[in-house]
Amino acid sequence: MSYPFDCITEFMFFETKLEPAEMILIPGAGQPRLMERAAELYHQGFASYLLPSGGPSRNVETTEWAFLREIGLALGVPDHAILREDRAANTFENARFSKQALQQKGLVPKKAILVCKSYHARRALLTYQVDFKETMFDVSPITDKTGITKENWFLDDKRIAIVMKELTKVGQYFAPHIPNWVE
Repeated sequence: MSYPFDCITEFMFFETKLEPAEMILIPGAGQPRLMERAAELYHQGFASYLLPSGGPSRNVETTEWAFLREIGLALGVPDHAILREDRAANTFENARFSKQALQQKGLVPKKAILVCKSYHARRALLTYQVDFKETMFDVSPITDKTGITKENWFLDDKRIAIVMKELTKVGQYFAPHIPNWVE
């Protein structure tokens, strides 16, 4: 069935074809499925490194990085393959601090995979593109504990509110960056 808001669905919920990359970047959250997907991709040989990002959060007892790292280790990802960024408090900091962590290790990825929540895919990609200007991204979204998907986000008020808040943030966050991308 076609809806007048299909353009919002297509803009907000997307994924790309995955190709091998140098690393998998994960904007932090207390969502186990993020690291489960990243570990799955790691074991399939899509990348040699994972970089979960996130500092202290009310959603986890430690940092989001430590929370996601423990899941990765439990899923058989070797410790040396999990890089560290444990200070970020929001998506812009996830990207900025991840870039700094990689630079400190002399890593400048030309290709990366971004594992993020399905309804956060557009904002996450644009956010990482602000700091990772030289990096091409593939996007591998997951369905988080909200259960929000491309097929159901518009079926109840709570899910609509979450997705529309994300859509609003895209406009608010990136209007100042557009002139920088044009130059």
